[in-house]
Amino acid sequence: MPSVNRKLKIFLAFATVVLLAAAVGCRGFFVNPTLTGVTVGPSTPSVQQGNTLQLTATGTFDDGSTKTLTGNVLWSSSDSTIATVNSAGLLSAISPGTASITATSGTVSGSTSAMVTIANLVSITVQPTSPSVTAGSTQPFTATGTIQGGGTMDVTNFVTWRSSNTQVATIDSSGLATTITAGTTQITASSGTVTSPAVTLTVN
Repeated sequence: MPSVNRKLKIFLAFATVVLLAAAVGCRGFFVNPTLTGVTVGPSTPSVQQGNTLQLTATGTFDDGSTKTLTGNVLWSSSDSTIATVNSAGLLSAISPGTASITATSGTVSGSTSAMVTIANLVSITVQPTSPSVTAGSTQPFTATGTIQGGGTMDVTNFVTWRSSNTQVATIDSSGLATTITAGTTQITASSGTVTSPAVTLTVN
């Protein structure tokens, strides 16, 4: 009988060692996973001036898991005159423009680009309406916004400019088009859900 008890004790001890080794191998001896990335959502949000938007921060860890970190990160804005963000991730849209919103945990951070659109904007008009220029030159455009109630304002630097054919011409955030080759392209300016009628830029 003593021999049986001794064998049983040896077996139980061996089983314990095997289980412990498995636990160490599979779970790193219960070491917490390491944060490897932070994602801020929603991606590239658009918020009307005067409104707020709840942002979220999601952490990705080295074991493949994810976790919501919204209230446990340091939030910051690249331009507080355009948008601010509080400790809970609530963005406040201050004035038209674009600001980078960042969430940081330790040395790991993630960001998104938030666009603040013009409040009560009814329509946008682009000038000039039908320019014609030679290839290799530049053409400046301006955008005028009509506000609810009838007022107007220069929104050239507060809209998103687009060229329908970037092989003919590109356009930057200030409305300056750079022509590349002969052809035509449609130029538009937008803010939120409001987009101007397209104007045709002809490149000779």
